[in-house]
Amino acid sequence: MTPKQEQFVREYLIDLNATQAAIRCGYSAKTANREGARLLSKAVIKAAIDAARVERSQETKIDAAWVLKRLADEAVADINDLYTDSGAIKPVSEWPLIWRQGLVAGIKHQELRDGEGNRTGEFIVDVKLSDLIRRIELIGKHVGVKAFEEQISMTGLDALADRLARASKRDA
Repeated sequence: MTPKQEQFVREYLIDLNATQAAIRCGYSAKTANREGARLLSKAVIKAAIDAARVERSQETKIDAAWVLKRLADEAVADINDLYTDSGAIKPVSEWPLIWRQGLVAGIKHQELRDGEGNRTGEFIVDVKLSDLIRRIELIGKHVGVKAFEEQISMTGLDALADRLARASKRDA
């Protein structure tokens, strides 16, 4: 590989965007889309990207099994873990780790102030959860559940339709 191709591999691994990687390597923004696609089509570059991904996965210890376990843990996390026995929302510091690592998309809180306007504390008034359905969909795709496929391809139907069309022309 050339030094520029090696740089493309490194840049591509940053965001998996071939166009942006090509631009960062010095290709013109006008041609970067075409150059990125061309570079990705080269077997030597594909192999280098695959090898770098495997190496990165080994370094981070994040692989398909880790992702699936994480998604499964998130999918079964119990929202009740965020509440006290009296029904109040616990302080974030008391939430289970899984909830603090991405299951919550946002929190609205209200500050408590004394009569002189001094802050005395805060409490959470609203918790916006991240998308559970998306997590379940990702799990389904990972384990091969076909319910989430965008399009189902039936082998042989196109050929059958062509044969039927030819046969009807013959008969006419």
